[in-house]
Amino acid sequence: MNSEVDICNLALSYLGDTANISSLDERSVQAELCRHFYPMARDMLLEMHSWNFAVTRTGLSLLHEKRGDWLFTYALPNKMLRALSILREDSQGERDTSSDIPFLIEAMPTGEVVICTNQKDAVLRYVLAVDDPIRFTPLFTIALSWLLASKLAGPIYKGTEGVRMSQTALAAFSQAFSAAVKSDANQGLMPITYIPEGIRVRNG
Repeated sequence: MNSEVDICNLALSYLGDTANISSLDERSVQAELCRHFYPMARDMLLEMHSWNFAVTRTGLSLLHEKRGDWLFTYALPNKMLRALSILREDSQGERDTSSDIPFLIEAMPTGEVVICTNQKDAVLRYVLAVDDPIRFTPLFTIALSWLLASKLAGPIYKGTEGVRMSQTALAAFSQAFSAAVKSDANQGLMPITYIPEGIRVRNG
């Protein structure tokens, strides 16, 4: 079972640090560094790809009827890392034609970031900031631990040794990330419309 502590200890082990932590709140250098860098590495990796376990959709809350050339302005959902597409309220899947609906994310003069679109009753498909490591896949966990290791290397080892170990961890992360993305992409299967042989021949 994944936990934040398990992932942090795995990252530390990659760096040859044998001081396993038992809690992110404990008073140790390793725990303090993990407490600082773990959320950063986790959210960075989540944002880098549309992971199946992190992709969700929700109806948006209307803020204003119109902004500039856009007919509708909506509030961003909580814990959104990356917007993927705007869908119609009755949309059934990612490949629905409504997935091509234009939208724009920008900041209001007040600083509030909003979604602008011409779609009424819009639904947003987006990457969620998943903070429960139990939901992570094994390959995502390995990639995350290597990414975290690359961030911990410098503060733990300092100088040229820290730079070298960080670069080594980043190279390992790159391979782990590619494997995780490939596996994740193979998890879904879009429906294929069957065309009878006779029709295929006549239409060919």
